[in-house]
Amino acid sequence: MRPTELTGTSRVTVFPLEGLAVAYTTQSGDERGLGDIGLVAVVDDDGDSDGEELWLLARDLGGRVHSGDQARWILTQASRARMVKSGDLPRTTWTAHIRRRFELDALFANHEVLLTGRISLPNQ
Repeated sequence: MRPTELTGTSRVTVFPLEGLAVAYTTQSGDERGLGDIGLVAVVDDDGDSDGEELWLLARDLGGRVHSGDQARWILTQASRARMVKSGDLPRTTWTAHIRRRFELDALFANHEVLLTGRISLPNQ
């Protein structure tokens, strides 16, 4: 997938994961505002990351071999970080470069879609 740029202002949770700084936020697929799209991205202002590190961690650390299981592992890490309020930034403007879009086969952690890539948090 060719990277797609998204910009938004939303609640962002930043957390450490195996030497990476990772950011998690949600987007809505329609006007209902349900946050059905989970965006989990490596924080990287320099553009060195493409977010594939998350999928490798899901495989190597999480022991997941199927893409759906890897996506759920990534969302689980993000959801856990949010539950403990690890680095919660209530209203943050961000720019993400989406490398992967994965549609889950069923609702998981209130998400139907996982987006991964890299994210810049310019006002941080």
